[in-house]
Amino acid sequence: MVLRLLFSPVTGIAWIGEQLLERASTELDEKENLSKRLLALQLALDLGEISEEDYEVEEEELLLAIQAIEDEERANRLDA
Repeated sequence: MVLRLLFSPVTGIAWIGEQLLERASTELDEKENLSKRLLALQLALDLGEISEEDYEVEEEELLLAIQAIEDEERANRLDA
């Protein structure tokens, strides 16, 4: 019981660290997936599978999503 009380702050800090790591990993995965989708979109345009108009619409959506993730990352760094 005494040991549990002594180690509970350490356990809490470790849990917080795990949560932060998981969040950062999720954001990186999300950004990486958006970048891959952007590359696939470019390939589809190059192969003539989609029109220039469709490409521009989807490209803008993907770029805005990537920018939103980068803005959130920047804001989190400033808060820390």
